[in-house]
Amino acid sequence: MTTATATRDDTAIQNDLLAELKWEAQVQPNEVGVVVRDGVVTLTGWVDSYARRWAAERTAHRVRGVRGVANDIEVRFHGSAAPTDTDIAKAASRALDWDSFVPVEQIDVTVANGWVVLRGEVDWGYQKQAAERDLGRLSGVRGITNLISVRPGERVTPQERERDIRRALARVIEDNADKIVVRIEADTVILAGTVRSWMEREEARRVAWSSPGVREVDDRLGMGI
Repeated sequence: MTTATATRDDTAIQNDLLAELKWEAQVQPNEVGVVVRDGVVTLTGWVDSYARRWAAERTAHRVRGVRGVANDIEVRFHGSAAPTDTDIAKAASRALDWDSFVPVEQIDVTVANGWVVLRGEVDWGYQKQAAERDLGRLSGVRGITNLISVRPGERVTPQERERDIRRALARVIEDNADKIVVRIEADTVILAGTVRSWMEREEARRVAWSSPGVREVDDRLGMGI
């Protein structure tokens, strides 16, 4: 299927992304370098928090025509400004404890040199995502490896799961839901096709993660008009 995402010029994508980074309050545009080749964006440079690194990546995905993002931005801290691993571990425990959607007793957190590793088992895919999101905001975090597994869900056929996800998409995205292609491979949901905005993309991902027993969501969505 040919879409508008394949026709944008790399220079146009780069110019739009640089403008979008200037508009994004969480990122300083002079911190991030942008290279675009065949619609794939590579982000370089360094920032002082994982949250800023993630904000730059989200910004890149918002730009029409972007087919993929390689985030090579480093997280660095000035002198002794970085919290210790013990500080980060304590803050992580508090953050997870405050999130009522996350079963904190089922998750283990390990911190080494500012890098956080999450392990454990949860009932829902959105709980896995929420835990990573909570810790990504913490000061001192350089990166996150999310090894949390999702328990097998209800015994439903791939056809039933696909049907349920399509119905949910139709409820929240309405007239553009038919542009989103849903495929099921084992416990992975593959999303393809096009959406009209970053908000629609986030909604599609949320719907996919909300299906019982989903272990992974493979987002291949592109931006259309």
